[in-house]
Amino acid sequence: MSGRILLVRHGMTEWSVSGRHTGRTDVPLLEDGRAQARALGERLRRAPFSGLPGAEVRTSPLSRARETCELAGFGARAQVWDALAEWDYGEEEGQTSAEIERRRGQGWFIWRDGVTGGESLAELSGRADEVVAWARGCAGDAVLFAHGHILRAVAARWLGEDVSFAARLRLDAASLSVLSYAYGETAVERWNDTAHLEAA
Repeated sequence: MSGRILLVRHGMTEWSVSGRHTGRTDVPLLEDGRAQARALGERLRRAPFSGLPGAEVRTSPLSRARETCELAGFGARAQVWDALAEWDYGEEEGQTSAEIERRRGQGWFIWRDGVTGGESLAELSGRADEVVAWARGCAGDAVLFAHGHILRAVAARWLGEDVSFAARLRLDAASLSVLSYAYGETAVERWNDTAHLEAA
């Protein structure tokens, strides 16, 4: 049985604060986002994580995730992995949910209706499955620095749920989540934990 998967969403950006769908646009961290990443790193260096010696670390290629990884102190250990890039939102890129609803109609729901001209839900699910399969092959813990929607998709697939289950998993900027096992089954050990930000 593999170790845990630690999921780290990147720190705040201008677009995450304003609620704009940020897929492949390379929006940088805000200064507050950089502070969040450092606070997260301090937490991961303390018990019970103690720096996660031996863990395999991977990061999205997008700068907001890579910088979060670096500022948290894991940059030298991390491999960049395209599978961790955020959902390609196509025509919905850079828009808020309200703006998308005005164009696509009230009741639009990304986890059911998907996006226009971008990555389908099936494609997103396939990437999440690739990440889960890799993590299950790790001898110890795996640490992933990435984005809200891809990490929620990974969690849904880790649990054996349809990717649409990710809609029920809120994930805040610079949060820490842990996926592991309970009674021999995949489980959520910790979710959307931002205690390190509250203490900062």
